Amino acid sequence: MKKQRPVNLELTTISFPPSAIASILHRVSGVIMLVLVGLLVWLLAISLRSYEGFVQAQNVLANPVIKFVIWGFITALGYHVLAGLRHMVMDLGYWEELDSGNTSAVVTVILAVVLAVLAGIWLW
Repeated sequence: MKKQRPVNLELTTISFPPSAIASILHRVSGVIMLVLVGLLVWLLAISLRSYEGFVQAQNVLANPVIKFVIWGFITALGYHVLAGLRHMVMDLGYWEELDSGNTSAVVTVILAVVLAVLAGIWLW
C-alpha cells in the first residue's frame, strides 16, 4: 500500500491565500501583545508608586526605542481587534465563502495598516 505524501515541502514556494495570512497574523499579534503587556504593567506599577516613579516612567516612555515598542503594541492590538471582529462575523455565518473571506482578510490588513500609521502619528 503506497501512501501519498506531500511532494513540495519548501515553505517559501507555497502561496498562502489572504485568509491564511490574516489568520497567522492574528496569532502573531496575540503573541506580541502577550509579551509586551509585561512592560506596560511594569511601567504602570512604577508610575503609581510615587511622583518620582511617575517621572521615571515618563523618562522611559520618552526613549525612542520604547516608543517604537509601544507603537508595536498598539499596532498589534489594533490588528488583533480587527481580526477578532472579522472572526466573530465569520462565526455568525457571514464571509465564510472563499471570495468574501479573502476580501475581508485583505480589508482587515489594510485597515490595520491605516491604524498603525495613525498610531505612529499620534505617538510621535
